Amino acid sequence: MSKRTAEELNGAAPLKGGERPDAMDIDEKPSEMGEFEDEFEDEYESEDEIIEAGVDGRPDAEREAEEAAAMEVDGATGPGTFILGRTKLDPGQTLAPDTTTYKMLHNLSTPWPCLSFDIVCDSLGDNRSVYPATMYTVAGTQADSAKANDNSIMVMKLSGLSKMDGGGDESSDDEDDDEDTDPILESKSIPLTSSTNRIRAHQTPSQDASRAPITLTATMTESSQVYIHDITPHLASFDTPGSIITPQQNKPLCTIRAHKTEGYGVDWSPLHPAGKLLTGDNDGKIFVTTRTDGGGFVTDDRPFLGHTGSIEEIQWSPSEASVFSSASSDGTIRVWDVRSKSRKPVISMQVSKYDVNVMSWSRKTTHLLASGADDGEWAVWDLRQWKPSGTSAAGKPTPIASFDYHKEQITSIEWHPTDDSIVAVAAGDNTVTLWDLAVELDDEESKDTAGVQDIPPQLLFVHYQNQAKELHWHPQIPGTLVATGEEFSVFRTISV
Repeated sequence: MSKRTAEELNGAAPLKGGERPDAMDIDEKPSEMGEFEDEFEDEYESEDEIIEAGVDGRPDAEREAEEAAAMEVDGATGPGTFILGRTKLDPGQTLAPDTTTYKMLHNLSTPWPCLSFDIVCDSLGDNRSVYPATMYTVAGTQADSAKANDNSIMVMKLSGLSKMDGGGDESSDDEDDDEDTDPILESKSIPLTSSTNRIRAHQTPSQDASRAPITLTATMTESSQVYIHDITPHLASFDTPGSIITPQQNKPLCTIRAHKTEGYGVDWSPLHPAGKLLTGDNDGKIFVTTRTDGGGFVTDDRPFLGHTGSIEEIQWSPSEASVFSSASSDGTIRVWDVRSKSRKPVISMQVSKYDVNVMSWSRKTTHLLASGADDGEWAVWDLRQWKPSGTSAAGKPTPIASFDYHKEQITSIEWHPTDDSIVAVAAGDNTVTLWDLAVELDDEESKDTAGVQDIPPQLLFVHYQNQAKELHWHPQIPGTLVATGEEFSVFRTISV
């Protein structure tokens, strides 16, 4: 499985079995750069000499010729060209981020790694640009198999997320925008006895407009069971001093036992406020669970069948309440209608020769679907070009864009929530990449960026994330990404 586990991580010992701190560690702010003294101040003799000497005391032509020679590449990369995610580090070498390329960057570790998480919307407002930032998330842990009872759902509040020195939105006039604070992580845990493969959150509006929405989570575990919890009291406790979460509030509202094997496909419908959930397993079966008017949950025991491999991803259509899509290890993406009595897909498309691990349906332009496969290639598809199953059209469709920059499996992909040209991708090469599909160049230029071959010009940014597994854009803090892997990373780049 592409999303599987800390047991794949570097070295003979699994990461999830490694030692972890009892308490969560928040990154320290980078030290400030001191001022440099100009030892050559006021020693220029004339403007003519400045121009002749150039910036380093040599004629410009000589310096430029040397720089051009250094930029020459041999083959794909060439000596001296470091490409994050491809170039191997020498023993003892480590990577440090260039903090001038970030508006915000914070890393935090948890007692056990988390393969999956989701961002919880809050009442702090949309389009926030004020720092320090605050956000809420929910994640599922993957403890060592010998310590399965250590697993939990972690409901988290992250606050004090300050911008980088010199970063952030300079146009903001808010006094708090320049406040320098230490990041704070608060968490509430819901005990589990199995590792989490995938977790998704859903909010149902409260009947009382003055009250916070009900926040539900669906957690698909290695045990094959799916747990639905109400984490509303856990979220409220962060801002209610002295509140205590009772054992009853930690119990699931519902346990779905329809699956006989574990799986990774989980998604709540954005168009069913009360709650409508899809879950898919390694047997290729997809079940739908609906919340009733009385607040209970009913799972239809008739599965949707059609895939010949495991279900890797499920997503509801953002615009059609009865339509969803699924991606599978059989290399196909299939589109379904829950009203179909046959429980068969309406459209089936072979989009890869390899496992299709992840996909993302654009919320902004709903006929666009992005997918990522096990061979490292990701692509964008126009669903208007896909023909229903049983028609004369057959074979693999043509993507409107595809990229094979990553050389390891794609583990997560997501469209920007408000810009249909921006896509974020996580991969097994320890990177999170940002892409701008609005960049268009001719074929000769398209694989040669800044003198380095095979670097598409659509590639905006490369962020190092060890064992990157899943990422999400924050829908209320523009340009902000959260990614999980060996640890969590919260960041915003100067590119988006």
